[in-house]
Amino acid sequence: MRTGHVLTLVITLALPGAALAQGTGKAAAKPAPKPAESRLVVMPAGEMKWSDLDPGAPGVKVADLWGNHATGAFGALFKLPAGFAAPLHTHTQDLKVVIISGTYIQAPEGKPEFRLVSGSYFLQPGGNYRHTTTCDKAADCVFFVEGKGPFDLKPVAAGTGSTK
Repeated sequence: MRTGHVLTLVITLALPGAALAQGTGKAAAKPAPKPAESRLVVMPAGEMKWSDLDPGAPGVKVADLWGNHATGAFGALFKLPAGFAAPLHTHTQDLKVVIISGTYIQAPEGKPEFRLVSGSYFLQPGGNYRHTTTCDKAADCVFFVEGKGPFDLKPVAAGTGSTK
């Protein structure tokens, strides 16, 4: 094939795409941005909608701030009663956590526990990060959690090393 034929072939193949890319020449209308005040969300503490997290976690409450912790990406407040303890478990998703009140205690499997108080932050890995979670007996633990997918708690089956 001669050079002229290759150039003709390239131009012929490129032109339909170029014509499609140009479209009708009319710009697609963008919707007007919503005024800032229409996007305002206010949730006073006394009006938070707390619900039970799970029957397997008695006394644990959750209040979704955005999204839905049970079905997808979310931001939510969690409340553990003073003295609450969750056995060894994992979570599917990474969780970003900020402690608001109480003393939150976590013990990664085979490692020393860490204790976090108001204002503390941690990123809890999803997947095979096995740990226990406890709330100190002195006061309830309230913390903010953000996740990119549904919240879950997968207990590690006793003696097997696997999650249920």
